Amino acid sequence: MSAHLKSATPINREHATNVGVRNYALLFFGCVLFHLAGIWSLPLIDRDEPRFAEASREMIERGDYVVPYFNNRVRFDKPPLTYWMQIASYKIFGENDFAARFPSTIAAALTALSIFAWGSRLRSPRRPSALPARIGGNRIGWWAAIIFTLSLQTFVHAKAAVADMGLVLFVTLAHWAGYELLLDRLTNESKRPTLNPPSQGYGAAGVQCPTSNSGWWWMFYFALGFAFLAKGPIGWTPLLTVTSTIILLREPQFAQRFKFGRGIVVTLAIVSIWGIPALLRTNGEFFVVGIGRHVIGRSFGAMEGHGANSLGAYLLLLPFYFVTVFASFFPWSIKLPWLAKQLWRNRRAAVGARGNSPGSKIDNYLLTGTAIIFFIFTLAKTKLPHYTLPAFPLLSLLLARRWIDSETPTRFLKKSAVAAVCVYFALALFVAPFAAQLFPAWQLFRQSRDYLRPEMQFASVDYNEPSLVWYFRSRVRGWLQTPALRPTNVQRFMEQTGPRFVILPTELAGKIYPALPNDWKDFRARGFNIAKGKQADLTLVLKPE
Repeated sequence: MSAHLKSATPINREHATNVGVRNYALLFFGCVLFHLAGIWSLPLIDRDEPRFAEASREMIERGDYVVPYFNNRVRFDKPPLTYWMQIASYKIFGENDFAARFPSTIAAALTALSIFAWGSRLRSPRRPSALPARIGGNRIGWWAAIIFTLSLQTFVHAKAAVADMGLVLFVTLAHWAGYELLLDRLTNESKRPTLNPPSQGYGAAGVQCPTSNSGWWWMFYFALGFAFLAKGPIGWTPLLTVTSTIILLREPQFAQRFKFGRGIVVTLAIVSIWGIPALLRTNGEFFVVGIGRHVIGRSFGAMEGHGANSLGAYLLLLPFYFVTVFASFFPWSIKLPWLAKQLWRNRRAAVGARGNSPGSKIDNYLLTGTAIIFFIFTLAKTKLPHYTLPAFPLLSLLLARRWIDSETPTRFLKKSAVAAVCVYFALALFVAPFAAQLFPAWQLFRQSRDYLRPEMQFASVDYNEPSLVWYFRSRVRGWLQTPALRPTNVQRFMEQTGPRFVILPTELAGKIYPALPNDWKDFRARGFNIAKGKQADLTLVLKPE
């Protein structure tokens, strides 16, 4: 035991605790304020954001918190954790764009907090046996959290009403817990620091840690359960990370620490609290469609045009994430070639030392988790740049460890961080309000909302995006008619009794209604259909009674 810790006085410990609490609070609230900036300025972006936001609202309307619905139809796409978080946000802020996105902001801030805490416990690559508070210490934690927070993909998804940030949070917690359970083998220490040994005092962040490794064990499997509830089986990638690490360490007895059989029962118990009622209520469809189509289907086919169905195109897209990471992880991706070179040198040194370098083992754990996530999504046919976001906390820790310990000056880190903050604030506060004018559903809603009534029915022609449901159902109790109307059926729909409105291309509206009846209203909006990547010129024709 270190004399430094043994000699720590109660006053020093209290001071360390106060500093630790201050650091955590500063980081958390700083991240929240940073990510909140401008999220009220940009309308929800088709198609995923409005689907999540509306499904959460319909849960409240139905009083059904098990089976999500969108536009009065069961939505099998995702498990319910994101909907539950949005519902809690609606209770506080009301049913609006800000509230729909707020849970992602909190999840991103908590992820940064987790990275900071984990990074502050990491050993220096050069002096891995030294206490983290004295070597590297909070600098690794701070910079890893900053790198993650200021990555372009984090900036985007911390402001998005989707499931990704919840997934990233729980995958990160599971990876951290797995690391702690393997810590003595990764650092070659005879005694592994437990979560709360009474004699060990305070951790690197100045916050006292729990008493036994059982805390990390419970954290690992609880995080896996909530990761599944956030976005399905992809949340279980930390299982692959720890299993691969144990195999690479060539010490299978370390698997006993994880008690995989018992732990998987705990994880499944968490999932089944929602999963069993959902399966019973939908006669098994939630599993067949949710897992069969939206997990397996995405792996073997391109969904909604995101990817390639032909073999040639699939092979061409195999390096997709190894290219897009330079945009997604920007500005830090500039240093990824440097990081790869550092890791390669360290690997060669470890081989020369017969693999006994603790620094290389920690790197290997972080690198294994990153590689598994990239590998899984590389093989899947459906591809979107943000799918590899759960690997970014591990990448951030890798980069921070190597950067802080290298001879490279941190001037680039500081300049890049300041520049990124300035650019992101400019985008959020000044560019987003101008971009809002490109969203035709939002424009039409703002123009017509004073004339909307709860009893109205509505339909659309050639524009059936989820944003119509989200915005107009904030004033209308009815549902967007599906399937979309054909042009020949517009007049028949509008001639039915009761107030109603239809949204259709402006050119078609001019042909069907060259002159409106006296009490009818029309509203026009030009914008861009982001989901289909084309211009949209729409007219809303409204019959008040």
